[in-house]
Amino acid sequence: MQDKRTQLGLEIANKHNQIQRIDDSTYKVKSQSTDDYYDVISSQLGWMCSCPDHMFRGVTCKHIHSVLISLELRKKVEREVITIQPIVNVDNCPQCNSEQIVKHGIRHNKSGDIQRYTCRNCYKRFSINLGFERMRATPQIITSAIQLYFTGESFRNVHKFLRLQGVTVSHMAVYKWINKYVLLMDKYLQKITPNVSDVWRTDELYLKVKGDKKYLFALMDDETRFWIAQQVADRKNTSDVQPLFREGKEVAKKKPNILISDGAPNFHDAYKKEYWTVKNPRTKHIQHIRLQGDVHNNKMERLNGEIRDREKTFRGLKKDNTPILKGYQIYHNYVREHESLNGQTPAEKCGIKIEGQNKWITLIQNSTKMKY
Repeated sequence: MQDKRTQLGLEIANKHNQIQRIDDSTYKVKSQSTDDYYDVISSQLGWMCSCPDHMFRGVTCKHIHSVLISLELRKKVEREVITIQPIVNVDNCPQCNSEQIVKHGIRHNKSGDIQRYTCRNCYKRFSINLGFERMRATPQIITSAIQLYFTGESFRNVHKFLRLQGVTVSHMAVYKWINKYVLLMDKYLQKITPNVSDVWRTDELYLKVKGDKKYLFALMDDETRFWIAQQVADRKNTSDVQPLFREGKEVAKKKPNILISDGAPNFHDAYKKEYWTVKNPRTKHIQHIRLQGDVHNNKMERLNGEIRDREKTFRGLKKDNTPILKGYQIYHNYVREHESLNGQTPAEKCGIKIEGQNKWITLIQNSTKMKY
């Protein structure tokens, strides 16, 4: 039978925004009688709380119980993984929708081989290349070009690589592939909700668009490094970044408990418009970040450096709504494995697992299937 402190801890854990996670060992739990927060810290001596019940009686208080219960609930949620599997089987005839189909030979193209099928019901002979219909190049060639580009090669270098593989396409064809498939995958991934944490970070990065100075504003989850939202704006400290925060709320289906940014006034203005509420619980905005110490934005700066390294290759963007930035966001979240996440992608840390040897093909196939 649960004691009273455990029951009260369960009630706190089940309430929204009562527990704020600072890092893996530090939490803030709201007092149930005042507007103050108590510090709950994991140490070598066990869990410690700054509340009087723990400080003077030495017991495991309701605030510690609430953190322990929330950690168990969180582990349970993390086990509920969304799995996106590659589509390898052809199920129906496109002519009569019959399932009575069999493999019937190989179609040999200059760029590769494609399996052909015959329907035993209407005797229609057909080939299915889901997501890559009427494309001259094979899925492997197209996705290899996409991977090469987002790992740092220019369009012309990708073109030279493909020519060595016996595939003759222009560098503009590579751009068209990226434009087509990034838009397709983005529409599909918008319908999947990542399981991000309650602490988000935001920052801006200078870049050039058509030779003009612009700023890329990004919103990232602190724990999983998941790039939640982005926005391109003209100015650093005065641009309205409320659309960025609104998109983040729509993507994650929630607001953060803590938002970390630098001292730029437009971050705080957007926070007040989009996240702040009169009633508790409310999102806390931390602006006094520094390069050293317990409150810094190093994780966000790492993302900025990652984008900066990629920008050196394409030497500026051609338009504000370019698919390149959205494509790099998809690459960062769903394809690129991060050393800081023990070799996992941010999507995997958020409970989204993409299976298959080629994750680009898996995403494109599922994105195409969703249209139908």
